[in-house]
Amino acid sequence: MRFSFPSVKSSVQELRSVTTIAMCGLLLALNAVLGIFTVPVSDLFRIRFSFLTVAASGFLYGPVVGGIVGAVGDIVNYVLRPAGPFFPGFTLNAFLSGFIYGLILYKKPVTVGRVLAASTVVTVLVNFLLNSLWLSILYGKAFLAVLTVRAAADLLLFPVNVVMLYTLLKFVRTIPVLRLKKTR
Repeated sequence: MRFSFPSVKSSVQELRSVTTIAMCGLLLALNAVLGIFTVPVSDLFRIRFSFLTVAASGFLYGPVVGGIVGAVGDIVNYVLRPAGPFFPGFTLNAFLSGFIYGLILYKKPVTVGRVLAASTVVTVLVNFLLNSLWLSILYGKAFLAVLTVRAAADLLLFPVNVVMLYTLLKFVRTIPVLRLKKTR
């Protein structure tokens, strides 16, 4: 698996395109709609679908655009449906998720292995570690206790999220307007 800094440079150049900006606006709107369908299981765990739009933006337009869509989407979702106090750590997580999806998926073929790799990195780094850290700080609970609860829940959702993401990206590849010039 190759991670290249040219993908970051190329992603920054994507921001010059009016089409990219318009599509990001549509993805953000879809993110807000999917954010409404968040299923709260407890204070520490919520089932979310909006990650799909963040991953799709990283896939289509690269790590920088994916990160921006993730961060802006997090803020928009908070404004539309606040759940607890605003915490910038979660916005950072949303940026990192989009950035990671973009690093691994941008201008690359959609394969189960690649989707699995992207989902694994996001799950371990962002969902397990950083989310647990932020929740521990926010709610004053022990980090390991939060990590244990989140890890168990996220591990149960992991295969479902991978299947949803793989299916979505395969579908996105079939839409003529969204086909990327340099992907296969």
